[in-house]
Amino acid sequence: MECSSLIVLDSNALIKVWLTELRDVHTKSEQFRTILGRLTYPLVYAALSDLKVKSTQVSTPLEETVGYVFTEEVAVATILRAALGMVAPIQEILPEAKIFHIDMYRDEETLQPVWGRSKIPMECENFVWLVPDPMLATGGSAIATISRLKERGAKRIVYLGVIAAPEGIKALSDTHPDVRIVVATVDRKLSDGQSKYPKGYILPGLGDAGDRQFGT
Repeated sequence: MECSSLIVLDSNALIKVWLTELRDVHTKSEQFRTILGRLTYPLVYAALSDLKVKSTQVSTPLEETVGYVFTEEVAVATILRAALGMVAPIQEILPEAKIFHIDMYRDEETLQPVWGRSKIPMECENFVWLVPDPMLATGGSAIATISRLKERGAKRIVYLGVIAAPEGIKALSDTHPDVRIVVATVDRKLSDGQSKYPKGYILPGLGDAGDRQFGT
């Protein structure tokens, strides 16, 4: 689909295989969490490929050479609970990243996000923000989170997802065209509730990412 802010990584053979394992209904929660973590690494690499750095001197065992250090701080707005499985890999890549949690769920009737408690700071402008969430379905939770970040001054925001529906990508990019969307793959569509599937689920998708991570 056409979206200038969209990056899709499923041309990679490893990602193709990991996605297959993640989708499989027989994949148990422990394995699901492991695979979700594996998929998070390339998503972060793509999301932060242009993070600003400056040159510095570094001593190798043999001689002095030029190295680089980051000049921007990264913060993570973690949408509970499905995004929890993506946080540890982000912290492994960026141990200094600030992690903030957002208590939000989707109303299954209206498909609208419902806010609970959140720990977003009042001033967000000094960070590059990552918004991880495995499934970009309607886009409601991501849009609400990003809107709140922008209200508090955030300028650079990247959404990280594993599987996205075209409807979610369109909703997010229409509302926040400046936000980069990095996903592992784009699926066919959202369910309409007229069939055996619940309304607003990604097809073929993988079911409920939170339930599958935590065995609930």
